[in-house]
Amino acid sequence: MLNHLAAYRTALSVSSWFSEMKDRLYTNFIAEDRYMYLLKGLWMTLRITFLAVLLGIALGVVAAIVRSTHDKTIADMRPGFGKILLKILDALVKLYLTVIRGTPVVVQLMITYYIIFASSTNQMLVAVLAFGINSGAYVAEIIRSGIMSIDNGQFEAGRSLGFNYIQTMIYIIIPQAIKNVLPALANEFIVLIKETSVSGYVGIQDLTRGGDVIRSRTFDAFPPLLAVAGIYLIIVIFFSKMVSILERRLRNSER
Repeated sequence: MLNHLAAYRTALSVSSWFSEMKDRLYTNFIAEDRYMYLLKGLWMTLRITFLAVLLGIALGVVAAIVRSTHDKTIADMRPGFGKILLKILDALVKLYLTVIRGTPVVVQLMITYYIIFASSTNQMLVAVLAFGINSGAYVAEIIRSGIMSIDNGQFEAGRSLGFNYIQTMIYIIIPQAIKNVLPALANEFIVLIKETSVSGYVGIQDLTRGGDVIRSRTFDAFPPLLAVAGIYLIIVIFFSKMVSILERRLRNSER
């Protein structure tokens, strides 16, 4: 008799919990179409990430070329304007890398929004610039490692074809370097997706901010925050799988 009563109470408790969760899910996501905050936030997060990655790659390639050119050629260059210019550019790139990699991305975002572009009303553009500049510092070191891994014979092959140094770098070295570091670049994209979660600090309604808006409407933190975490997790798992497939294909293409 007591066992049946305990089982009944347990079943009643479980049923009550499921009923409560159903009501909470309805209130947080279905009522007033609150799930749209998450969908719109996800779309904003993906747009900022994609554009910031493009900017980061562009900045990273330029910075990597300057750093690798300095390391490979500065000792053999004759004194003159070219050597001085290369030293200045290398010093500027090193300063850029030190500052960006040595400060938190959220601080960089707020400086960009509240100080550098204080008069701008385009929040998404400011976020793309902030995250793109931040990503560029890390992409620069990734690509530089790829360039430094290319055998010097490739430079000589380019010169034998009549290319100058810049042409050799663009047409021969950079494509090989990017192929070598493509998985690392893809991982930088994954990291950047998660870093954009601080966009809400400057009022951008990204995915994380969408969850905060729902929480402020329902005063219930658990469902929206769990949903945000789950969406980020799904995105990261998806792109991690894509990176694994890419790595396998690159290994097979080298055989």
